[in-house]
Amino acid sequence: MTSPLFNTLPAFGKLEKHAQTASSWQMRDLFSAEANRFGTFSVSAAGLFLDYSKNRVNSETLSLLMQLACECRVEEKREAMFAGEIFNNTEHRAVLHTALRAPRSDTVRFEGQNVMPEVHAVLDRVAAFTRRIHSGEWTGYTGKRMTDVINIGIGGSDLGPHMVCQALRPWHRDDIRVHFVSNVDGHDLDAVLKQVRPETSLFIVASKTFTTLETMLNANTARNWFLQGATEADLPRHFVAISTNAEAVSAFGIHTDNMFPFWDWVGGRYSVWSAIGLSVALAIGYDHFAEFLAGAYAMDVHFKNAALENNMPVILALIGIWNRNFLDYPSVSIAPYLQDLAYFPSYLQQLEMESNGKRVTKAGIPVSWHTSPVVWGNVGTNGQHAYFQLLHQGTDITPIDFIAALRPSHTLPHHHAALLANCFAQSEALMLGKTADEVRADLQAQNMAEDEIEFQIPHRTFPGNRPSNTLLMNILRPESLGALVALYEHKTFVQGAIWDVNPFDQWGVELGKVLAKTIQEELEGNATHPHDSSTAGLISLARAALN
Repeated sequence: MTSPLFNTLPAFGKLEKHAQTASSWQMRDLFSAEANRFGTFSVSAAGLFLDYSKNRVNSETLSLLMQLACECRVEEKREAMFAGEIFNNTEHRAVLHTALRAPRSDTVRFEGQNVMPEVHAVLDRVAAFTRRIHSGEWTGYTGKRMTDVINIGIGGSDLGPHMVCQALRPWHRDDIRVHFVSNVDGHDLDAVLKQVRPETSLFIVASKTFTTLETMLNANTARNWFLQGATEADLPRHFVAISTNAEAVSAFGIHTDNMFPFWDWVGGRYSVWSAIGLSVALAIGYDHFAEFLAGAYAMDVHFKNAALENNMPVILALIGIWNRNFLDYPSVSIAPYLQDLAYFPSYLQQLEMESNGKRVTKAGIPVSWHTSPVVWGNVGTNGQHAYFQLLHQGTDITPIDFIAALRPSHTLPHHHAALLANCFAQSEALMLGKTADEVRADLQAQNMAEDEIEFQIPHRTFPGNRPSNTLLMNILRPESLGALVALYEHKTFVQGAIWDVNPFDQWGVELGKVLAKTIQEELEGNATHPHDSSTAGLISLARAALN
């Protein structure tokens, strides 16, 4: 499906002119002029509430952005994705991660076949395996039940399930501990192996091809560690695979009955809903995992059916387009005021930057507009004491997504009111700022000397007018987390559709991995290859230290 170039569209030119006018707007004035601004610029869907009123937008802005979405054929592309058409054009694949959380009764076709029976057959196997572990029916080579699950993967095979397991800590079972190993740095695996015992450990090796360099290095090291006290015949009781490469899985020592497949139409960073979520199901129980899938499906239904002007993923995406392409803000900060969402900013880094960090269109034409912003962040209130200084008074303007739950899952008095107060105050302070006159009045009330007041004013003045969204849920539960993740997936899709890039490939990951294999040969042996003087010098220093 070809698209006209983003910056040649009529709506693009109108938005550029509109942005020149909007550049002088003060959000203080917008709120003063619009009594119901909060109601006008907010939307609810799938148990989530989005307030986007603290952006430099008005009704004309939204109308022009909706026109842009129509001219970029967002609705047609959305229908094509859900219909199973080839959307990942460089790998010639459909994009059907939404099928992974659809009910058994739905029909989702790929190449004329309904994929739902196959999807639910795998989910049924995940459910059955999870129940065998939890019931104690599945035991290790000494007859003991499993107490520790170690997920070995990288990228989408780690970030998704790791983020979800952390987010859903209140739903964890008491009899299972789940660990994650992704980094090729041996310190990562070493730290986990020191916490577990071979006879009660279950390793999940998550690699679609079963050839991923980092994952297989960690998996083979874990295998060798296990075999220090066990035999190869014991491996099938302690290692399972999430893969499609049955031959390699079997050669490793994993019985193919314990291989959980997924499909080429599931990209890694969109795969937590598949068998990749096995570690999640083991941590929280399959019933809660099913609730997580149901929350995502609720957002899918909303995204698929809601009109653009009331469509939460579309609105969130268009606000991002406005801030990135017309107001020239280079990054987005994610600020979840929920400690259990500690890994959510990292998860979104991969989701958005690996998906839309592209420099050519789907047709291979170099873009002349900005694509994905830099995504970064940390949980509140920690971020307030780390980098919020820059957000309030730095030279760059950084839009922020605040994420919060109205109710906690803990029972500690006063903490949640303090948390929400900080969240809401930060978005208000970023929007309002503090004028020189307001600073002067405050300092005069403190009886500060006038010359000191004049010195202090520029340091204590806040420009304000800095944009943010606030996303709220009632409580962080499996279904609300599912809806939240699906929201950002669809936001990413919409932005990719508007920029006309392919959000489902990641060729930028490959070059460094190819070069790393060559350099590893030199570090571990006597091979030599031509390099620039810097790389050659670094290799020489490393060889001297390692040998």
